[in-house]
Amino acid sequence: MTDPDILARRTLRNHRLFATGLLVLMAGLTLGSYFIPPNWWGGLLQAAAKAGFVGGIADWFAVTALFRHPLGIPIPHTAIIPNERHRLGQALGRFVATHVFTSTEVSNVLGRLDLPSIVHRFLADPAAAHPAAVALSGMLPRLLATVEDGRARRVLARVAPRIVGGPAAGQIVARALQNLVDGGRHQEVFGFILGQLKTALAGREEALRQVIEERVREQGGRLVGWAMGASIARRVLAQINAELDKNSPDGSELRAAFDEWVRREIGRMETDPKRAAEIGAALRRVVAHETIQAWMWDIWARIRIGLEADIAKPNGRVVAYVETALGNLGAILEADPTARLRLQTAAEGIIRTLLPTAQIRIAEFIGQVVANWDTATIVDRLELRIGKDLQYIRMNGTIVGFLIGGLLYAVLDTLFGQTSF
Repeated sequence: MTDPDILARRTLRNHRLFATGLLVLMAGLTLGSYFIPPNWWGGLLQAAAKAGFVGGIADWFAVTALFRHPLGIPIPHTAIIPNERHRLGQALGRFVATHVFTSTEVSNVLGRLDLPSIVHRFLADPAAAHPAAVALSGMLPRLLATVEDGRARRVLARVAPRIVGGPAAGQIVARALQNLVDGGRHQEVFGFILGQLKTALAGREEALRQVIEERVREQGGRLVGWAMGASIARRVLAQINAELDKNSPDGSELRAAFDEWVRREIGRMETDPKRAAEIGAALRRVVAHETIQAWMWDIWARIRIGLEADIAKPNGRVVAYVETALGNLGAILEADPTARLRLQTAAEGIIRTLLPTAQIRIAEFIGQVVANWDTATIVDRLELRIGKDLQYIRMNGTIVGFLIGGLLYAVLDTLFGQTSF
């Protein structure tokens, strides 16, 4: 495999060769100065070369001692980085966690990223949205299994009546009924009830006639019952059927009265706290009943079976529905500034909540990774990153030593006469 650090290695090698070349040059100039006839310039060159050589050697020793023992000699306080990699890793981890992954820096990064736009582009891309929908749909069976856990059942059995029968139950029922009334659906329900009542009367007409006759005999005596019971029963049933026949969808007094009653009840549920509380209590009793709960869990079981069967299909409705929902969410994020702001704020809030724990984990992770590096690895990686700058220290030490040595020779020779280094 190609070494990804090949360019860094080549750069480090070139700088190291250059720094070493300067050191060798200083050594050559020092030796060469002894073959020059004694004079002021020869003394200046010798002093400068010696100082440059000493400065280069000192800086070479300092730079080398960071990574390894100079010349392989285990001199105390050398090979600092390999010997202290545990503390180095911990210090580096704490620095990154407390000075890089800060709440302010993370918020600034999220602001520059424009998370809502990223999410919108992701959801608007069918190639990305479809796999996401498949993955989310695949999670549903596990979520459904979690809901059916015994503890979840008990919790829902206690919580559902409170939710359904809460203080706002009356208003919720009122709004639902208002939607039915605005769409005229309540009259359809009323018409269905009247139709069922008419069918029931037709099927039980003979029994009702006998009941009415007996009731007439009880109230008017045997003679009145014998003479008028059958006639009264026929008239009552005929009148009831006639009234039911008059209640066509086009309108009738009974339908108008029903419409007025429904609207009046809706108004009471919305404005009368006592009436709303009565509705909530009634709903609470209904939902808490064992029969209703068993019926609801039976419906839930059927829904779950249907969902799981649909999810197993390659092109099931659940996947299509989730994909459509993701697309709608992307469209909302594109068009609604409020939704974008809410997503951005929610993401920042979640990260701020998780950040303290994340900082601890990041520091521990970095410290553990650095501590687990072997000596060769940590030396190689750090030297590739900062070795070039360290070679400049060697070069500067050699050149500065050369210049300072020459300057010092000139000053001392001027002040005190001939000076020997």
